[in-house]
Amino acid sequence: MGFRVSPEEDEQINRYVKLSGLTKQDYITRRLTCKEVVAQGNPRVFKALRDQLAAVLNELRRIDAGNGIDDELLDTIQLIASIMDGMKEVSQ
Repeated sequence: MGFRVSPEEDEQINRYVKLSGLTKQDYITRRLTCKEVVAQGNPRVFKALRDQLAAVLNELRRIDAGNGIDDELLDTIQLIASIMDGMKEVSQ
């Protein structure tokens, strides 16, 4: 099966795949079948979280300088918070 997405959508999908720790196929299949996507904790996910948090920090600094916030950033922050919350539940 193949489908087309915009470059922005491709970037967002790839970001979410990295944060989930799943393969792209598994991530997309789970999303399309409305199954829960649970982040698989491993060094790759940790690195993706670290990189995304750094990107979010840069965006927040840009916003603080007077520029607006976009929906994609809010979606990314929400996903990171959800993953981190899930990690907290597992470690307790």
